[in-house]
Amino acid sequence: MKIVVCGSIAFDYLMHFPGAFREHILPANLEALSVSFLADSMRRSYGGVGANIAYNLGLLGEHPLLVGSAGRDFDEYGKWLRAAGVDTSGVLVVEDEYTSSFFVTTDDTGSQIATFYVGAMSHADETSLKEAGVTADDIVIVSPDKPEAMLLHVAEAKELGARLVFDPSQQIPRLSGPDLTAALDGCYALTLNEYEYAMLKNKTGLSDEQVRKAVPVLVVTAGSQGSGIWAGGEYYSIPSAPVRAVADPTGVGDAYRAGLVRGLTAGLDWPICGRMGSVAACYVVEHAGTQEHRFTPQEFVDRFRDAYGEASAVAEVLVRR
Repeated sequence: MKIVVCGSIAFDYLMHFPGAFREHILPANLEALSVSFLADSMRRSYGGVGANIAYNLGLLGEHPLLVGSAGRDFDEYGKWLRAAGVDTSGVLVVEDEYTSSFFVTTDDTGSQIATFYVGAMSHADETSLKEAGVTADDIVIVSPDKPEAMLLHVAEAKELGARLVFDPSQQIPRLSGPDLTAALDGCYALTLNEYEYAMLKNKTGLSDEQVRKAVPVLVVTAGSQGSGIWAGGEYYSIPSAPVRAVADPTGVGDAYRAGLVRGLTAGLDWPICGRMGSVAACYVVEHAGTQEHRFTPQEFVDRFRDAYGEASAVAEVLVRR
């Protein structure tokens, strides 16, 4: 069994403006807006939902196959992912494009001005799970990417008989209600945060009962309030693991999904899988950037024990293999 992660690959360019945007934007002249802000710092971070999930799975001892598209500037990023245990052979490198990039400037008030450059992600639907050698023994995570690529990979996963974990999250606004409804049919698990879950129900017209009937496993996260898992007719309330500091919540959901799926591949029960997701998420929220954290399997087990009191099942999977 292997874990296949389909999703976006991107660079995040994070900048800071020492002041307030609102002091330099003139409402009376918005129709002729032309303004430049001098940033005093910039940090480039590795990101993209698919790459974030794969990175965290690598830290948890897996060797996930990442399927997505990147540009001619992917070499350094690819080495980083491979060093973390990620198989990048499923990444399509588009030589005449740059890797998708997110540019955001934040001012002293927390206001942001951002631009997302789609770049090589526009070629994501040229990748194929069939060509990547996916089989019925595998778990396929389909996360936010070019919408056409997401629908393609959902269809391929079902055709190949793989267990499909569908994570539409940020792309729910771009996917139609019928497409979302069709994606749920034959899906093994659906993972969302509580706001995304509300959006999905609104776009599909499905009730809670209908969603839970459509998918065997439903996972809904709620930040510091923990998460809920509906599986096999049972509901499991997962308390959040305590964090030591809050730096940046970006990418927290990606880490949660990695921890959850790592537990799933090991055959652990759902309460433990959810707790693994919560512990993995802690590492991300404590750092600025989605792949700035690291941990060893033993460190993860120790933190799991500190949070929940019992970690023998997790230790058996991550340390005593």
